[in-house]
Amino acid sequence: MRNILLMMTIGISICSCSSDKGEIYKDPNAPIEARIDDLLGRMTVEEKVGQMNQFVGIEHIKHNSATMTEEELKNNTANAFYPGFTEKDIERFTEEGLVGSFLHVLTLKEANYLQGLAMKSRLQIPIIFGIDAIHGNALAPDNTVYPTSINLACSFDTAMAYTIARQTAREMRAMNMQWTFNPNVEVARDPRWGRVGETFGEDPYLVSLMGGQSVKGYQGQLNGNEDVLACIKHFVGGSQPINGTNGSPTDISERTLYEVFFPPFKAGVDAGAMSLMTAHNELNGIPCHENEWLMTDVLRDQWKFKGFVVSDWMDIEHIHDLHATAENLKEAFYQSIMAGMDMHMHGIYWNELVTELVKEGRIPESRIDESVRRILYVKFRLGLFEHPYADEAQSMTVRLCDEHRQTSLEAARNGVVLLKNEGILPLDASKYKKIMVTGINADDHNILGDWSAPGAPENVTTILEGLRQVSPTTQFNFVDQGWDPRNMDPKKVAEAAALAQQADLNIVVAGEYMMRFRWTERTDGEDTDRSDIDLVGLQNELIQKVAASGKPTILILINGRPLGVEWAAQHLPAIVEGWAPGMYGGQAIAEIIYGQVNPSAKLALTIPYSVGQTQMIYNHKPSQYFHPYVDNKPSTPLYPFGYGLSYTTYDYTDLKLSANEIATNGTLEASVKLTNTGQREGTEIVQLYIRDRFSSATRPVKELKDFARVTLKPGESKEVVFTITPDKLAYYDKKMKYGVEPGEFIVMVGPSSADETLLKQTFVVK
Repeated sequence: MRNILLMMTIGISICSCSSDKGEIYKDPNAPIEARIDDLLGRMTVEEKVGQMNQFVGIEHIKHNSATMTEEELKNNTANAFYPGFTEKDIERFTEEGLVGSFLHVLTLKEANYLQGLAMKSRLQIPIIFGIDAIHGNALAPDNTVYPTSINLACSFDTAMAYTIARQTAREMRAMNMQWTFNPNVEVARDPRWGRVGETFGEDPYLVSLMGGQSVKGYQGQLNGNEDVLACIKHFVGGSQPINGTNGSPTDISERTLYEVFFPPFKAGVDAGAMSLMTAHNELNGIPCHENEWLMTDVLRDQWKFKGFVVSDWMDIEHIHDLHATAENLKEAFYQSIMAGMDMHMHGIYWNELVTELVKEGRIPESRIDESVRRILYVKFRLGLFEHPYADEAQSMTVRLCDEHRQTSLEAARNGVVLLKNEGILPLDASKYKKIMVTGINADDHNILGDWSAPGAPENVTTILEGLRQVSPTTQFNFVDQGWDPRNMDPKKVAEAAALAQQADLNIVVAGEYMMRFRWTERTDGEDTDRSDIDLVGLQNELIQKVAASGKPTILILINGRPLGVEWAAQHLPAIVEGWAPGMYGGQAIAEIIYGQVNPSAKLALTIPYSVGQTQMIYNHKPSQYFHPYVDNKPSTPLYPFGYGLSYTTYDYTDLKLSANEIATNGTLEASVKLTNTGQREGTEIVQLYIRDRFSSATRPVKELKDFARVTLKPGESKEVVFTITPDKLAYYDKKMKYGVEPGEFIVMVGPSSADETLLKQTFVVK
């Protein structure tokens, strides 16, 4: 260790030169390229390599070095320290200009402190602070916690995606954080995978739109004090692992990559994303972190990506110690950099070994300059050289402000899906005066979801609190089942079953547990993958015993992945899918249950009956269910993509096409009449699907190609018009040539992807 420190110190003292008065890089009026050229010319190799390295924060190191062993570090992808090194060593590296970035810095005080150390360095290059601000800057305390990405996707509200990202950026900058590791634009195709909830679902088109708006919201103009760097991740294929577990191998054909997994990343690049994170997994036998085809051929040569590529947590090291395609760390670093990697997350030995590779001539210094230029460009664009600190006195005027709180509540209202309702909802408070509430998520901050710090009680409304707030005259009797579904107490289940008989109505709030401060107790979230999708522990028993009371029983789900709640779907009168609705999720769900808000959300993914149906997606190929299952399980889902109920009803009529024939470069319009046939105002999400009837390569049975959120008063009708452009018809043909093939196309419009709900018309491309 001391040899590394000595080498770094000697490198600085030998190669450094005193600053002169012509420091163009410090001139805010100089062109950015001129500033970069000037700064690069002053930097040593050691300083350049340091800009390509990221460390965890010193408070993170202090905590984990005191509570973790070196053995526990090996498989942990959330917590770290550096054996043999102390926080003092990291502080020294920072003062010597050998650190480009920090992550897991969770307070403004620490961010400003570390930035102050960087300002003591020879060239005073500022740190860029990265954080997993997935649904708000929720991982850091005292920030607005919005609903998770899967909630947002179920709203089909792209404008809300932009707004949440924009507000998140403001709160991040108020904490001196400038880089969010979001949006996650992976296409979720396996319900066992624990990270489904941080994605925008299973449809490439919807994920692309949500991801693109998120990028634009985060980055703004990528300057000033309200913009942050977006990071599209994880490139690519980690959402379809071969066994459902995070980081396991992925084998995906080139066709599926280009048709399903690449489009959201391409949309993120087109939206201006200036950073991208590669995926944990190997792709078709090549680890993504050393995959030159992905990072160079596709990302830079085909898509013209201008930003920088960052590794995920210690994944360059895993090229050696897990994938075994590099015989040592030095070779792993070499392979990754030469394949296109720009920044390393995170670790000690990068600086020493990469510097050696440059001085040995294996990595040209010009290749290092490419990466450093990209990193410095972002730092200049974000104004970090002029404004390296954030004002602690002003921070809380931005964070948790009224505007942001209201957005969180509105997003929660729009992202909760009503899955089943046999007329019992909305509840009549005069009829149901005594209600028993129970379940692991009834009165827990778990509604915040993964990637959230514990919230102050005054900043979180649990479901029980929301019910009492919305219906103050109702007597709510609560039976606490604890927060851990794997360790439920049978006596508490029995207590709830007994109390259920005395109630007018019962509410069970079930699902998963996601809070990161109890990392090993979670059942959902990052690195929390499952071998089935049934409810964990005694939750099904709880639901069944409460329902056996004979009193109406409502199920509310709080979760990230789809859950196969088949028994509840068959036996209960109402099911509400809340996902992880954020800090005001309890209020939003209560408002929906009592009818103050009319639900409008639609599923952004398919909910299977069971894990045995995996893969269950709406946009499957025609032969996928040619042979049915023989064990009495259907070949259809429990709930289909695009599905969601309302307290009003809608009638779809008069689907018309503006033309019966078009050229391969032509366009046409599809129009449909939508009528609110119910008794209250509501918002319907109208969905347009297209199928290429006959094609040289097989095509999905349908693909979402457009949608519209339409608000109607009772009895009101509107004509909804979609424009079908060539990009909605094009695909990769038999020879992987992209374009529109002549032939028949089917247009489908309706309230979900289910065939029986869709109006259909056809047209021909000549």
